[in-house]
Amino acid sequence: MATNSTADRILAVLEEDAQASYAEIAQRAGVSKPTVRKYIDQLESDGVIVGYSADVDPKKLSGRSIAMVGIDVESERYVDATRELSELESVEALYSSSGDHMLMAEVRAPDGGAVGEIISEEILTIDGVTAAHPSFLQERLK
Repeated sequence: MATNSTADRILAVLEEDAQASYAEIAQRAGVSKPTVRKYIDQLESDGVIVGYSADVDPKKLSGRSIAMVGIDVESERYVDATRELSELESVEALYSSSGDHMLMAEVRAPDGGAVGEIISEEILTIDGVTAAHPSFLQERLK
C-alpha cells in the first residue's frame, strides 16, 4: 500500500467502503478497533472526514438527473456567494475548483429541465454569480 500512516490507511478503507465496520477497517488497515475509533473521531473533529455517502450510478438512478455545475463568481462576492450557494437545498455538494470554474456544485433533480430551473431561479439569482455551466453525469464508469 502506498500510504504509510495509520490515518491514511483508515481513510483508504473508508474511501473504498464508507459503510465498513470498525472491525473491517481495523483488519484491513492492520490496527485495533479502539485505534480505528480514536482515529475516526479525531479525523471527524479535525474536519478531514466531513460526511459519509453512497456512490450512485446516474444511469441506474431512475427519475433523477445529476449535474456538476461549474459556477463563476465575482471575486469580491466570493465569500457571500459561496455561503449562499452552500445553503441551497438543491446543491448536494459544493467544491472550490482550480479548473475552468471557481466552484463546482453537485445538483440532483428529477430531470434536466429541473436542473435548468435550479440554475436559473436559484444559482444565477445569487448576487455575484456571473455564470453557471452544467455537465450532466451519464454513467458511473468506476
